[in-house]
Amino acid sequence: MPRTFKPQKSSQAVEFQQFFKPVQEAMIDMPKLESQGNRPLQMTFEDHLKALVYFHLEEHHSAQHLLQVLKQDDFACNQIAPEDGIKKSNFSEATNSRGLEQFFYVFENLQAQATQLLPKKHPELGTLIGIDGSLIDATLSMYWADYRKNSKKAKVHVGFDLNRAIPRKVFLTDGNGAERPFVSKIISDDQTGVTDRGYQCHKRFDQWQDEDKKFICRIKASTKKSIIEKKELTTDSIVFFDAIVLLGTAGVNQTKKPLRLVGYEVDKVKYWIATNRYDLSAEQIATAYKLRWDIENFFAWWKRHMKVYHLIARSEHGLMVQILAGLITYLLLAIYCHQKYNEKVSIKRVRQLRILIQNQLRCTGSEYQNYLDLKNKPKLSIHAKS
Repeated sequence: MPRTFKPQKSSQAVEFQQFFKPVQEAMIDMPKLESQGNRPLQMTFEDHLKALVYFHLEEHHSAQHLLQVLKQDDFACNQIAPEDGIKKSNFSEATNSRGLEQFFYVFENLQAQATQLLPKKHPELGTLIGIDGSLIDATLSMYWADYRKNSKKAKVHVGFDLNRAIPRKVFLTDGNGAERPFVSKIISDDQTGVTDRGYQCHKRFDQWQDEDKKFICRIKASTKKSIIEKKELTTDSIVFFDAIVLLGTAGVNQTKKPLRLVGYEVDKVKYWIATNRYDLSAEQIATAYKLRWDIENFFAWWKRHMKVYHLIARSEHGLMVQILAGLITYLLLAIYCHQKYNEKVSIKRVRQLRILIQNQLRCTGSEYQNYLDLKNKPKLSIHAKS
């Protein structure tokens, strides 16, 4: 008969333990999860979070698939699920009705850990926060997720640290949720929000300046510009315009407060950037806006490789828990990839992590050490005889 291997949690899955360690550090001072009424907790927060992180890490497609794997897969059964397993009803209750405060706490703690650890790509530009929203397909039973007739969607609004490539803030609305109001909620006084043309609003530009919020926002080329003061341009630069202006039509939608407008051209495409960053050169403003594309790449990677939008909950609370778990998984990967490889998150490193976890599972004690010795043993060079 084939050997049945039942690994001990304390000695196995070293790689997963290393990957998950920042969460355990984050939980040290975490607010305690209280039971509801007289009913005792049926599932600990750590078990719940670990299951959700595993859901995203291994690209599971549904809650049913996850719970099936937690019962049948050796690693999941012994390293992720608690000893008595996870019941569907307990998992559903935990996801849809509790733990939101704790998920936000862990997310913010991990974000602080990653901020301290990861280097800035362009420190001279300050802290740049890309801001964007992304729609999530919802089911018709999700009554709160208004969008269009016979269509339901939710929208996640994310603030993304462009210098470190990590998420910083997150909000959830129905699919019709306006994006511009979240700029003030996402960026703090020492940060600069970087947004695309969808955020252009002259009243908002005035409001953000009143609030001392810094912004770099692409605007439509057709926007009317009233020049107050032109700045001198450098030769051999992609920048063709740099001036203090008022935007819009006087008496209609013109900004009350002057701002800076930078124009630059890349691959025959002209970009017009409105900003209140006067401390940067025009070329640096262009560089800062180019970094905004990283939030688009993040959303695409997040959806494709972590199955964040494969719904395991239908309630607004449950969807927020799932989104936070997906962001927590991404932050764990950012920390892990930097510490182990001094690299950014990539699907190559995620796949290597999955393989390492499974290889460690198949080995016990001395067998695992033999595996490591063999893995790290220098390869012999074979030279052809002359």
